Amino acid sequence: MTDILYEWPVTARFGARIPKERFYERTAGNSAIREKFVSDVYRITWMYKLAPDTINLPASTEVPEIEVLWLHAKTSGVSESVLAAIDQAIPNPTLFEIHRDDTRSPLVRLAAAHKIVRPGAPRPSTYYSTGWMSAATARAAMPTAISLPTLYSALIAPLTPISVSAGEDVSVTAERLAAVRKLEREISTLERKLRNEPQLNRKVELRRELKDRQAALAALV
Repeated sequence: MTDILYEWPVTARFGARIPKERFYERTAGNSAIREKFVSDVYRITWMYKLAPDTINLPASTEVPEIEVLWLHAKTSGVSESVLAAIDQAIPNPTLFEIHRDDTRSPLVRLAAAHKIVRPGAPRPSTYYSTGWMSAATARAAMPTAISLPTLYSALIAPLTPISVSAGEDVSVTAERLAAVRKLEREISTLERKLRNEPQLNRKVELRRELKDRQAALAALV
């Protein structure tokens, strides 16, 4: 994973402030998420819309537009439950810049879950994030891309544990990330079983399974 901030195109600037209520009102009955919005977030700004009419790249049904939201944190950060609630309310792929004040200087980090438009409610994957950086950090130009789907894959690639080939289809990226998450869960389960297994022959079998999963994960990342 790489710490990076992008120089978003001026032509894509939207700059619309969104009331937090629009998101947590959708979580009827979930007071914990509403409380997180109140405690974690000072304001939400829909800062950029990366779309065919703003950056002149063709879209697809899976990536019709890419949203860039700025979340200004009240405290040390914004919980993943808040990001997920926002993602579930916005069907398009979304990247978050999380800003917070520090005793020395303002800080920012980039976060996102791989998400593409599919039938039904949006289902964001695991959230990935850069580390905290100074808000004065030099921003990098957006990756060169021939379409919004390839741009989206390239934008989130530095945040994830996998490398993305130039022009890789977003569905392929999603499948690879899902495979990584599955293997990580299996490795964690096997490591726990290995620690608790008293029988030597079973330990040998678990070590073999663990090495197989670790090799498969290494091949993906």
